[in-house]
Amino acid sequence: MAVPELDAKEIDQLLADHPDWSLARDGKAITRTFQFKDFSEAWGFMSRVALQAEAQDHHPEWFNVYAKVEVTLTTHDAGSNGGLSHRDAKLARAIDAL
Repeated sequence: MAVPELDAKEIDQLLADHPDWSLARDGKAITRTFQFKDFSEAWGFMSRVALQAEAQDHHPEWFNVYAKVEVTLTTHDAGSNGGLSHRDAKLARAIDAL
C-alpha cells in the first residue's frame, strides 16, 4: 500500500526544520553528509542510526568511507514512484538528535 508523499509545502518545511539536509535533484530524497574523527566514530553513529531505523521500520540508504557517512532518506512506496514521506521526516529528526 502506498504511503502518502509530502507535498511541496511539507518538503519546504522539512528542509527548513533540517537545514543540514539537501533535496535530491529529482525531489524524491534528502541527503546529509556526516564527517567524524575516525572510522570507529563513524561506525558508532551508523549503529545508533540502525537502531533508530529498526525501531521505525524505515531504513536509510547510506555510503561510508572511513570517517564519512552519507545518509539518503526516501520512501520507496510513497506515491506512485517513490518520494519523501512523513517516515523520512521522522527518521531525519531522529538522526539529527543523535
